[in-house]
Amino acid sequence: MVGSSHEALHRIFQKDPELLTRALQRVLHVPFPRPREIAALNVDLTEIEPVERRVDTLLRAETDEGTYLLVVESQGKTDERKRGSWPYYLSYLYEKYRCEPVLIVITQSSSTAKWASRPIRLGFPGWHSLTVRPLVLGPDNVPVIADEKQAEADPTLAVLSAMTHGRGPGAMAILESLASALRTIDSDSAAVFAQFVDSCLVDPQAKQMWRDLMTAVQYFWRHPLAEQVREEGRIQERQEMTLRVLEWRGIPVSDAVRERVLACEDLDRLEVWAQRAVHATDAAELFAGE
Repeated sequence: MVGSSHEALHRIFQKDPELLTRALQRVLHVPFPRPREIAALNVDLTEIEPVERRVDTLLRAETDEGTYLLVVESQGKTDERKRGSWPYYLSYLYEKYRCEPVLIVITQSSSTAKWASRPIRLGFPGWHSLTVRPLVLGPDNVPVIADEKQAEADPTLAVLSAMTHGRGPGAMAILESLASALRTIDSDSAAVFAQFVDSCLVDPQAKQMWRDLMTAVQYFWRHPLAEQVREEGRIQERQEMTLRVLEWRGIPVSDAVRERVLACEDLDRLEVWAQRAVHATDAAELFAGE
């Protein structure tokens, strides 16, 4: 199961490889040739020496103009080590496959996008032995899709839009449009895309909004993410119940006790604490013997 925005931001291109070339053409206006075929390749670039090097997603695109390797890197923040690893990836892949490699960086951060778009030049001033120019997809160029018809016309681009822009005052329209679009595609793909979006939403209000929208969609509840959502709901319910019972009985609840209860994610332990809250004379008795 995808559990982070880093994973979701590049794995969406494994789920729909053609989205990547559409994004290059429509978002970055790069005249990338239309692929006849796209295949996923092994992302492990580790050599015989014990140095592990691994790209996030690697795709091979067959076009009328030649074969290209699409190297997709999900980047959460600036990392100067990429100045060395990205050129290495491209050189290694060219040597291994003898195909032209293209580096695409995807990020949710405008500042990271600005950093990633800067060319990497190796050599001395006036004579660069190697120049790497990443293509960057981020919040400043990925389109905001907040219209149902637009979302239904290209659901995977709408997913990318939600993963990139799913925060702030415009989040509701983006997520509602996407929820409508997901009903028009097969349920298995829709469930995977729903998880990608859930993993990328860092705004708690937007995440809850998305989960509320997904509760109305039957296929969502057959996906592993649904069990995670239900489990989180049960945990939150027990946490609130434990504190409510103490408050109803007039027992003072210190900040330390409240924080400990709200930090606990063990459902069985929370059940014990909720039962103890019914008879406790002091909030600290919840943790007796622990």
